[in-house]
Amino acid sequence: MSLNPLNLNDVVAYVEQNIGSFHATRLRSLEALKLNKILERKNPYLYKAKDIVDPHDFVKILLDAHLSSQEETIFGEFLEGVAIFICGKVFGGNKSIAEGIDLEFERDDKQYIVAIKSGPNWGNSSQINRMRDNFKQAAKIYRTNNRNANIVPINGCCYGRDNRPDKGDYFKYCGQAFWEFISGDDQLYVQIVEPLGHQAHEKNQEFFLAYTRIIGRFTDEFKAQFCDDQLIDWDKLIRFNSAAGRPSKP
Repeated sequence: MSLNPLNLNDVVAYVEQNIGSFHATRLRSLEALKLNKILERKNPYLYKAKDIVDPHDFVKILLDAHLSSQEETIFGEFLEGVAIFICGKVFGGNKSIAEGIDLEFERDDKQYIVAIKSGPNWGNSSQINRMRDNFKQAAKIYRTNNRNANIVPINGCCYGRDNRPDKGDYFKYCGQAFWEFISGDDQLYVQIVEPLGHQAHEKNQEFFLAYTRIIGRFTDEFKAQFCDDQLIDWDKLIRFNSAAGRPSKP
């Protein structure tokens, strides 16, 4: 399929219409959090080794670590949508229905199947092997309709770099290389930064107010359950997190 030059105004309009979904999901996820669920998933030994003694500091560090990981996932899903939209405009690309494949499109007489990730260090060896299996299965399905199809698997990463993209059975394009690959524009990776800030100040003010309320509530809950005379009772906390046979609380 031939290249249709990208109109950056189309990208700006898409981002402005959809960035609100990222902020809304981020806020809903924050408001749905339960303190005990986070405590069950984090390593209490690490926080003891860092000599954290104040309950408020403990809760803030705990919540920030959880949110950082969660927001990376939420924003990664949003950027995946941006990438599919852009590729659709330029190459007629679309969301794939094949397992583990996010984007498919034709370019230069090749059929590309793309697994989109946030950054280059996204998975361990078993996860990468799973991606390889997904590529093989998707290629097999495509070839049932066209035995001679030239199918090229791509692991596309929205940021970062990989200076050795040829992985043998697939290619890995990161950052500038990925955005240029799906758009034909070698400066897109810089140009999309500005529209991503649409309404960022207003939305983050709303998020910060909710965050502040939750920090206060979680600190009160933590003190009631795991503190003695305003200090963290590490024995009680470790038992909650790791004791054998302890039923999980909702």
